[in-house]
Amino acid sequence: MKLTEALARDKGVICLVGAGGKKSCMYHLATTHPGRVLLTSTAHMYPYQANKIDRLIEWEEIGADFELAEADRVVALASRTETPKRIGGISEQQLAQTLRQHDFDLCVVKGDGARARWIKAPAAHEPLIPSVADVVVPIVSIKSIGRPLDERTAHRPELIAELVGNRPGDLITVAAVSQLLSHEQGSLKNTQDYEVVPMLNMVDNQRLLNMARKVARRALAASTRFDRVLLVSMKHGEVKEVVCR
Repeated sequence: MKLTEALARDKGVICLVGAGGKKSCMYHLATTHPGRVLLTSTAHMYPYQANKIDRLIEWEEIGADFELAEADRVVALASRTETPKRIGGISEQQLAQTLRQHDFDLCVVKGDGARARWIKAPAAHEPLIPSVADVVVPIVSIKSIGRPLDERTAHRPELIAELVGNRPGDLITVAAVSQLLSHEQGSLKNTQDYEVVPMLNMVDNQRLLNMARKVARRALAASTRFDRVLLVSMKHGEVKEVVCR
């Protein structure tokens, strides 16, 4: 099964939030989609990989007033930032203007940052989900389970601990990840107006698949905000399983 099939979304706007594979998911969607794809972010992020995109556009140069060549299949849109080794995001208004002026088959938006960690809780200002989004995909790495809840694995571990009733430094458990996925101030924050399809990434072997199934079932039992959880391995470019209610 293709990821767009599992998401039931091969057109429109997909917003990725959380930690543990947003960029790899973004690139996978762009690589496997046959049409023209726009990649962008509402938050600071590491620069795009040159071999994953056909063209990078900086908003400050020409805004949405750019012409697309036939070779420009995967286009990345960003802004400038003074933060070292980062590029800036764009605003909701800038994204809406770009989508009005250009015919993209799919748009993938990175809605927050995680500093390359495997699990995160959102800060007060996060996530920045554009109103044009059709589906929000909260991501957590299944490989975070069994690791200490600290800054090596988690972005804002103290916030995760508060949400799931643990202490910083405790081992991350199946129960903790499922609770984060189903928590209105965790992975579901700011998603009230959107379809939600959570994703567990890095399901790279059978042991991790078994663990991910447990997380998905517990999360589905704890929330009515979503009806399925995707178990994926972006390393292998595969949707391993879709766990449904």
